[in-house]
Amino acid sequence: MAKIDLRNPGRPIHAGIILMGGVTEILDTAPIDLLHGLTKSFMEQLPLPDELKKQAIDVDFHWVNEKGTPASMTSGITLQTTDSFETCPPLDIVLMGAHWGHTPNETELAFVRKSYQDCSAYLSICGGMMVPLMAGTLKGKTCTGPLPVLAQVKNDNPEVNWVEKRYVMDSDGKTWTSGALLNGLDLMKAFVEHTWGGPGSLAEQVIGIGGWPVRSVEYRGGQ
Repeated sequence: MAKIDLRNPGRPIHAGIILMGGVTEILDTAPIDLLHGLTKSFMEQLPLPDELKKQAIDVDFHWVNEKGTPASMTSGITLQTTDSFETCPPLDIVLMGAHWGHTPNETELAFVRKSYQDCSAYLSICGGMMVPLMAGTLKGKTCTGPLPVLAQVKNDNPEVNWVEKRYVMDSDGKTWTSGALLNGLDLMKAFVEHTWGGPGSLAEQVIGIGGWPVRSVEYRGGQ
């Protein structure tokens, strides 16, 4: 199946947050909301010029885990998923955050491999890169991860080109990884600018209205 052109999709974009068993970090998944800020339905609520609103996109959001059962999130939240692995359509954009207390099973790893193959953009935030790493999809890619674990990850996985940055896009234009927690905001902002941004774009307006962080991809004086 041909990958969708996210700039000119010609149909609704399927954006999926893949959840493992265990507990998933809320802050790692929250950056998906920037995509919601670009949707046609959200534009109805904003007093923006029609020329900007014409750039809005259709996005179907999928919160998916193996069985389509409620998922545990940090801070005591239980999230009702929208899809199981069986019912979820092929995803165009994938986002994964860190999870705790669960070792991914082969069914979960197989779904990650399939989703990676199908999608046009795979975004891993914080420790969310560990599952695609286990699934073998990061081999030969340039990636990053949370600074506290990066040295050990480098040592254990030399087949990946690890760099110390807030976020990085591999040369394939598809594989995005970030450092810990709020570095996911940096990643999502960069992804949206790369995909739909530019002077006078709706993306730039939404990023400005939302006060998304503007800071260097390089670490300066800590995280």
